Amino acid sequence: MFMNFRRIHKCQCVQLLTTGLVLCVVMVCWEELDHHVVSHMRSYTYRYLVNSYNFLNSSFAINTNHHHRKDGSAGADGRLVNYPYLINHPDKCAGRGGDGKSGDDVLLLLFVKSSPENFERRQAIRDTWGNESFVWSELGASVRVLFALGVHPDIEWRSRVQNELLQEDRAYGDLIQQNFLDTFHNLTTKLILQFHWGHEYCPQARFLMSADDDIFVHMPNLVKYLRQLLSKPSGAKDLWVGHVHRGAPPIRRKESKYHVPYDLYPWPSYPDYTAGAGYVVSGDVAAKIYRVTLVLNSSMYIDDVFMGICAKAIGVSPQEHVYFSGEGKAPYHPCIYDRMITSHGHATDVRSLWQAATNPIVHSNSRGFMGNLYCTAVRVMLLCLPYYQNTYSCMAAFT
Repeated sequence: MFMNFRRIHKCQCVQLLTTGLVLCVVMVCWEELDHHVVSHMRSYTYRYLVNSYNFLNSSFAINTNHHHRKDGSAGADGRLVNYPYLINHPDKCAGRGGDGKSGDDVLLLLFVKSSPENFERRQAIRDTWGNESFVWSELGASVRVLFALGVHPDIEWRSRVQNELLQEDRAYGDLIQQNFLDTFHNLTTKLILQFHWGHEYCPQARFLMSADDDIFVHMPNLVKYLRQLLSKPSGAKDLWVGHVHRGAPPIRRKESKYHVPYDLYPWPSYPDYTAGAGYVVSGDVAAKIYRVTLVLNSSMYIDDVFMGICAKAIGVSPQEHVYFSGEGKAPYHPCIYDRMITSHGHATDVRSLWQAATNPIVHSNSRGFMGNLYCTAVRVMLLCLPYYQNTYSCMAAFT
């Protein structure tokens, strides 16, 4: 048999060049590859095979021999800091709210996480889904809406913005502000503010909701859903519902907004948690979260994850609701409005979306066999797309 050695050398050269090119691409793109593939595979393996987060209680527990600091500064050891209130309304639930009803029977205490300068967003919410009077007159539900804030982080603007906040609060009486810098790395502090305020001033609320100020809440659908939960024989207990992230890995890229270093969280997977854009807990879970924040290290500055750590410590698991949005914006269509609870990313179109989503024709178009069939087909086309969309899952089309 005759063998062409020249051809063999040529093939080997091609193989070497191809291998070198692949290695170069992998080296250049490794960080992205690790973030999107390797870290997720490692995280899912940990979540679904090991599935043990017993380390959380010991790793995040505070040494109770230390006293809580009360000087308004963050403790380096993650211990709870009692920030003083700059604006507060302790009688918001005890007295009569915008619905004219006493606070003895509050269906929902709804906190909106807002930045001090976002007046227009807060006003749009007051005029639409956060209008307590509308919710009471049209839905017969007692809801208390409050905006949770820190102080403006820019010292040059702080005094002016604070004066504007005081004027805003005199007009509307719905701001709750503590003396901490309102920054991304203090979102956990803002979360703690909500649960501590609820425990102190509104413990009778059946549900507590936390939401961003660029979220849209379909209040009629939400109230209907909460009432259905209460009508069950067992009532609403151990409830934490939203858009659930399961087996999410910490982001290790330093340029990312959500970067978490190994010394803060060395494990490959977070406990399950709901997207912070909007989620609901029952009153008993709100009370448990309050208690566990007193004994857990709060140095985890991603509030969604910290909520997951707290819930894991008290034995509560998040429940998926297909019409709670994640980080994405829901499609604009009446067949979506008929089922939606929340949608994220609405900084400028809240008023127009409110008018469209609450139009009575929305429900009439989806009624009956043909209407339901039509809307199911529409939702399949909008939600069952071949690419990833972090709003509602394809399952929502059939729910």
